Amino acid sequence: MAEPLVRVDKVSRRFGGLTAVNDVSLTVDVGRITALIGPNGAGKTTLFAMVSGFLKPSAGRIFHRGEDVTGAAPYRLARRGMARTFQIVRPFVGLTVHENIAIGAHLTRPSRADALAEAASIAALLGLGPLLDRPAASLTVAARKRLEVARALATGADLLLLDEVLAGLNPTELATMVPTIQALVARGITIVMIEHVMQAVMSLAQHVYVLADGRILADGTPQQVVGDARVVEAYLGHGAARRLGSTADSHA
Repeated sequence: MAEPLVRVDKVSRRFGGLTAVNDVSLTVDVGRITALIGPNGAGKTTLFAMVSGFLKPSAGRIFHRGEDVTGAAPYRLARRGMARTFQIVRPFVGLTVHENIAIGAHLTRPSRADALAEAASIAALLGLGPLLDRPAASLTVAARKRLEVARALATGADLLLLDEVLAGLNPTELATMVPTIQALVARGITIVMIEHVMQAVMSLAQHVYVLADGRILADGTPQQVVGDARVVEAYLGHGAARRLGSTADSHA
């Protein structure tokens, strides 16, 4: 069996007396979309922060391409091909779209001309080509989300950690963003995504991990996890699965 691109082994993170992530293990395979879902406060973003180097685990190890990278700085992981986006999108509002993306490209392209050329190519891939000369401050929420992905991709990453890039999009924007993400995978990009938009998770992900109270509650295909009573209860509360089953039976 091939070595997973990322392996998280019994990772925990404590903040004083609060355990935000508790003994979590998971794997990410090359060339696939892996989703991380769960209720608000489940520890998803904390786990992302540890994998991407923004937080050090209190316990456990993280491996990238078989090498232990636990606690490695974000810039070192970026040079290994790992980049992340953030829930709250904060572009450099005083710069253009082109310049924002070029900042990411400078990681591997010291020349300004080369960085700008790569930024233009990435912008076209993300549907931002017509907006290159627009100030980032003028973008819609949907365009800012695309810009956030473009900046991460411009670093030369082949692994993207996408933190709720679909949140806040209307149905039309969502319908155009989903194939954009699929196109990235078709180009050889591996994606791990935190997402609450279950419609998108069902259509995009090959494997889903469900995090609740800092622990992995379930994992499997999208179809498997949405049918898991434990997952239903994590989202809707204790007894929800039984109530929903009773409702389904009464309508049968």
